[in-house]
Amino acid sequence: KERYRAQYVIIATGYYDNPNYMNIPGEDLPKVTHYFKEAHPYYNTDCVVIGGKNSSVDAALELVKAGARVTVLYRGSGYSPSIKPWILPEFDSLVRKGIIKMEFNAHVKEITEDAVIYEVGGEIKKIKNDFVFAMTGYHPDHEFLKKMGVGVDPETGRPLYDPETMETNVRGIFIAGVIAAGNDANEIFIENGRFHGEQIAACIAKREKEKGQ
Repeated sequence: KERYRAQYVIIATGYYDNPNYMNIPGEDLPKVTHYFKEAHPYYNTDCVVIGGKNSSVDAALELVKAGARVTVLYRGSGYSPSIKPWILPEFDSLVRKGIIKMEFNAHVKEITEDAVIYEVGGEIKKIKNDFVFAMTGYHPDHEFLKKMGVGVDPETGRPLYDPETMETNVRGIFIAGVIAAGNDANEIFIENGRFHGEQIAACIAKREKEKGQ
């Protein structure tokens, strides 16, 4: 192990290391993944995407473009308001045309070797598939923050920090990126999280300047 001395530390560990598991039979099958990397290996296959927010929509769009047959199962009754407005029109258009099959109010019960079993309005349904993308969200690793003394709200999972400077309750320790959103990963994206660096740099520069006065 190596040690580094630092006056300031910036934590930007994201939240993708910890998927939100459904805890259903078959979730651990080899054909099931909680991460989407690339679509090309799934050309001419039947894919089920579980979830209805940004990760699911992005995965479904990429899979269709790569030549996969895609069905999206979402437990919500309609499109999630958290979907980025610049990708929803394309997704909705493909759903309306039947290119992407979309099933709302779908509660997944089990995943088998060749199918996904789910319930809609009390009716049990089954859809054949080759691969399953369980895009059911993620959560950050709070233990790492807690070990450093950073407070974490038990309800929201949001670290205690100053939104103006991104500095946590521990002086000299800052956070950046989606980890600042706690459990609500749809609050911070690349589009707004990219400004965190400027805020942190400004705070550190000001503090260093004050030291020299």
